[in-house]
Amino acid sequence: MAENGLKIKLNHQLEGEVPDLETQRNKISECLGKPLKKGDTWYLIDSQWFKQWKKFVGYDDSDVSSVKEDEVHPGPIDNSALYKEDGSGELKDRMMDEMEYVLLPQEGWNLLHSWYTLAPGQEPIARKVVEYGMFMKQCKVEVYLMELKLCENSNLEHCISHKFSKDDTVGYIEKVMKRLFDIPENKETRMWIKSNSNTYDYLSSKDTAIEDSIICQGQVLVIEKQNDDGTWPRQLKRTTRSYGTVSGINFHSYDYNSGGMGKVQPGLCGLSNLGNTCFMNSALQCMSNTPPLTEYFLKGKYWDELNVNNPLGMKGEIAKSYGELMKTIWSGQFTYTIPRCFKLAVGRFAPQFSGYQQQDCQELMAFLLDGLHEDLNRVKKKPYIEVKDADGRPDEVVAKEAWENYLKRNNSIIVDIFHGLLKSTLVCPVCSKVSVTFDPSCYLSLPLPVRKERQIEIFLVKLDASKRILQMKVTVPKMGCVQDLCEAVAKLADVQADRLVVTSVYNHRFHKIFQGDEGLSNILEQEKMFVYEVAFTKNSNYIVLPVCMRDKRLKTGMSNYAVTLFGHPLLVSVPRYDCTYELLYNTILRNIFRYVRQPNSSEKWWIENNRKGFNGEVEMSIEDNSDNDQLRYNPENLDDSDTEERRTRPPNLFTIVQVNPYANVEVEKLKDDGKPLKLLDHTYFAIDWHPMAKEKFYDEKEANEYVIHESVNTKFSQKRQVIQLSDCLKLFMTTEKLGAKDPWYCPECKKHQQATKKFDLWSLPQVLIIHLKRFSYNRYWRDKIDTLVDFPVRGLDMTNYAIDPHHGPATYDLIAVANHFGGMGGGHS
Repeated sequence: MAENGLKIKLNHQLEGEVPDLETQRNKISECLGKPLKKGDTWYLIDSQWFKQWKKFVGYDDSDVSSVKEDEVHPGPIDNSALYKEDGSGELKDRMMDEMEYVLLPQEGWNLLHSWYTLAPGQEPIARKVVEYGMFMKQCKVEVYLMELKLCENSNLEHCISHKFSKDDTVGYIEKVMKRLFDIPENKETRMWIKSNSNTYDYLSSKDTAIEDSIICQGQVLVIEKQNDDGTWPRQLKRTTRSYGTVSGINFHSYDYNSGGMGKVQPGLCGLSNLGNTCFMNSALQCMSNTPPLTEYFLKGKYWDELNVNNPLGMKGEIAKSYGELMKTIWSGQFTYTIPRCFKLAVGRFAPQFSGYQQQDCQELMAFLLDGLHEDLNRVKKKPYIEVKDADGRPDEVVAKEAWENYLKRNNSIIVDIFHGLLKSTLVCPVCSKVSVTFDPSCYLSLPLPVRKERQIEIFLVKLDASKRILQMKVTVPKMGCVQDLCEAVAKLADVQADRLVVTSVYNHRFHKIFQGDEGLSNILEQEKMFVYEVAFTKNSNYIVLPVCMRDKRLKTGMSNYAVTLFGHPLLVSVPRYDCTYELLYNTILRNIFRYVRQPNSSEKWWIENNRKGFNGEVEMSIEDNSDNDQLRYNPENLDDSDTEERRTRPPNLFTIVQVNPYANVEVEKLKDDGKPLKLLDHTYFAIDWHPMAKEKFYDEKEANEYVIHESVNTKFSQKRQVIQLSDCLKLFMTTEKLGAKDPWYCPECKKHQQATKKFDLWSLPQVLIIHLKRFSYNRYWRDKIDTLVDFPVRGLDMTNYAIDPHHGPATYDLIAVANHFGGMGGGHS
């Protein structure tokens, strides 16, 4: 700790236990580079805590001496931000790696835990590394376990929820169920999946892992005990429906009343969801109703074209499972079917679809079309083909050459039906070099020409401390910056935008203080945003200090303290170079005077309440601000031995300490000696309230009161425009400039340039797939555009969009739509 001159005292650490910062950096760096290995245990750590640790040890700096003195100690590992706020102890849903948490292997966790310990009341968040995929093996840390509902055959209404790893076997689940339902270990049992009121799937192989089975999230598993005479309670009328075979695993379902069977029109067959797999079922129904593709599979032509040796394919498994599913759908024997075999095959080759959570329908369809293409590619040995530049040759020549070259490597039923040709034109802004290429495309992803805005709810804390906090909603550009938010607030609240500081508040402290040029996409929907009006923001002679409030008391009968954060944090502006403790104290007091009553000069509140046995406590923490020593008072010990000065001099309502960003570790106690304080940027402070003062003078009700601005009750609605499909096509073919992070390498300039790019449709396929890009997302922000797009059901004439002069008429009729109802957090397809 001596490397940066910090003097930090932690009760759990003994001098010499913690290595120097450079050693810490090196040891954790080695752990972070460890590859994932099936069966290993990794641990989740809150990313904000880990970032603070990296700052503290200078992780991103090669020179140890560059670690600044004001980089504060991160304190004990605090994972509280990873849990739901309902007190259930469950992890928050849909957290993202690196954004909300980081993963460390066992060795790294042991080191950090030994150096910093874990925040009181918390348990380590340990997760196993599991393997996904069959032929394309991938390892990942299983952050979210699978929750199943367990019950006995004799009492189907009584279910017990239990979480399992996808690596656990059916046999392990059986052992857990025997324990939960007090079934002897040597008792013969059978395991079933309860799919609906009449259908049960028998789990015959107890060595099969959940990942390789037909078990999915949220399903009901039933354990059945054998009767004493060797029979079983379930005497099933076994009408067997086969789901097919994947890699030697057979799947069957047993129906009591054959609920899904019956003569129906071929193709009119529903698909039951496996968890939240409506996205997959929508894509399958669209493809099932594509006549040339379905006819190809129903006639069994795919068996003659299976390419099981294609290294880019799925060993023929995707094509075979899809073919079996199409035969079931079009058999005319079932009103619905459960696509378990197909789902399992997809999950084995595309781990991103291996679970049972909501996914993107278009991404699944893109994978399926590509998988079917490679499984059915008629080209068994792909030749090497050198791509030639257009070099001024006519488009017809270059396009014909590109298509012929493509067919030499890619020739399948998918290419026959779905593939067209796009023309891409790049122009260098410096030398005017024109590059023309022709690329096959399986679908058109069209942007929507809409103005993108969002609403952000904020709480405005005005500089006038007599005013209550103002709750309001502002409309800002989705891809705007924090300065846009400040200007929107200023316009509604009649304040100056350049005096506003935007923050995110969590657990009564600052989670993040934003800079004006930061993107609004960094602000998540669930964040509690506080905007502060401050006296100075760009004056180098002043500094804005973040301050939170703490209730710090001695634990009864113990020597350590319990620290609780409360209230909302403050931003206070004070002189940077000549601010004394007294000035800082009074400035804070002025910021909170609306809900803090000043004591009368005649009140001896620190004595009176102490004699009464304040709040049932035996010991109180009282600060002596003359020398900053922590005094421990016991009411029974207030006798004549106490000095008159101690009895008559009132202590301050609170003391000020420098803390880490989590406010759970004291970095330095500020001295009230009349000398200027050393105030540095990026430092955090806490005011520790005298417990008696907080009880007597702090008005919690008034502190939490706020005024609701009319914008909160104004329904946010962008003008619901109707977009024509032709508008989307025109936008798709509009010339655009490449972004600074996505430049093009110009062969003439010999360097990357921000070229202009334009797409054109050269030729169109037999069946045209159009994807409307309604979803937008980045690392911090996800959104869905719900604007209505108008298109014809019959006679969509695309002839004028195809620029190939020899292209014939191109008119399409609508045969299928995959539509998502809902937002990014959930919905249905």
